Amino acid sequence: MENWTNAKLCDVANLVLGAFLFFSPWMFGFDAGAASQNAYIAGIVIAILAIAALAAFAVWEEWLNLIVGLWTLIAPWVLGFQGAKTAMTIHVVVGIAVAALAAIELWLMSQNPPRLTTGR
Repeated sequence: MENWTNAKLCDVANLVLGAFLFFSPWMFGFDAGAASQNAYIAGIVIAILAIAALAAFAVWEEWLNLIVGLWTLIAPWVLGFQGAKTAMTIHVVVGIAVAALAAIELWLMSQNPPRLTTGR
């Protein structure tokens, strides 16, 4: 754990957000339906992308995280969560946070691109 950068901290935050989204149907009692299914799927995808980015960073992972974050943000309207205010709120907040963290990481990468040299 010697090289913890801001990008890695963003990935850890995304991992926590993905886990929170995955477990939110149980914690907040969502109805078994579109809200729960979307929370499970999006939560797993966000967590897997965060783990992949922590293991070996690639820009495509951040673009995918941005897309999944934006999907999580708009899913309540696309899938019709109108009756489930808690599910809607959680999806919107987590979606905004994941998309913002992915955008920050992409911005950080554009400011300091990685070097492809070996450290000797």
